[in-house]
Amino acid sequence: MKFTVFGAGAWGTAISIHIGRTGNPITLVPRRKEHALKINNERKNADYLPDYQLSDSIQVTADIQEALKTSDVALLACPSIALKPLCQELKKHIDESNKSLALLTLCKGLDQNSLHPPVSVVKDIFPANPCGVLSGPTFAGDVAAGKPTAITLSLDDDIVLAQKIQESLSNEQLRVYTSQDVVGVEYAGCLKNVYAIGAGICDGLNLGDNAKASYLTRALHELVKIGVHLGGKPETFYGLSGFGDLVATCFGAWSRNRTFGQNISQGKKPKDILSHQKTVVEGYWATDCFYKLLHSVGFDTPILNQLHDVLYSEKQPHAAIQELMTRELKEEKI
Repeated sequence: MKFTVFGAGAWGTAISIHIGRTGNPITLVPRRKEHALKINNERKNADYLPDYQLSDSIQVTADIQEALKTSDVALLACPSIALKPLCQELKKHIDESNKSLALLTLCKGLDQNSLHPPVSVVKDIFPANPCGVLSGPTFAGDVAAGKPTAITLSLDDDIVLAQKIQESLSNEQLRVYTSQDVVGVEYAGCLKNVYAIGAGICDGLNLGDNAKASYLTRALHELVKIGVHLGGKPETFYGLSGFGDLVATCFGAWSRNRTFGQNISQGKKPKDILSHQKTVVEGYWATDCFYKLLHSVGFDTPILNQLHDVLYSEKQPHAAIQELMTRELKEEKI
């Protein structure tokens, strides 16, 4: 199969490097022409993934029309805030002759205006095309280095196409599982970023192993409850895109969301942190999106509520933790 990756951040570059190893044709499309030229000349992405070389088999271009020629699968590897603009740009080049092109989202955040998850955003613009999501515990550096990784692919109701993409993407380094729960897989990927910020706060305050283990257990419980409420299947959230990605993002030193929470716990302001880095902290925006989705209907999310107060109302992390620890006592239910 021929793959095209739109977005040359760390993850877009890493998945391109992986696809190059599988022997499938692959084209990487950076957003900026000058970035494409730089990557093509240096055969590495010095801005986002500098330690890994791109093989000669990976084509790099900013020409969308050229990149889409005979493409079977488009991987949308941009931040969630850029997903709708990217799709609107791609729409100029995708018509009825391209309706077999599968569009897979790699981003993990909700649209800030509609509060819709990524696949819904894509499907609104490309109703005739197969749309889906590729999600799981995928630190870009590990994938680029060829370290063992497992990930979940969910694609509308087209099981045959999903299995074909699964076979094309899988090799000894990366194992792809399929799921028929598109909604669950994408919400799991978005929610884990929210709770990873809380894990970073635990780390930054040196609360200890007991606290972090307790936090993750209750965070997973809340994540599953939210995901099922929004239409996902319970088992999905205990899989790679849910529990697997939650663990990776809450413990990985590379995790932007965990590091963001750690910095918050040390007194830094969210807007100050975000203004001094190029990469996107999806969990910051997702916290507000999920809060808006759930708070208005009275859905009980104590951890999410406290995280929102810390990030958007300047509540002190210690005060948020104290409120969680002194809530009404109850029976544990899973």
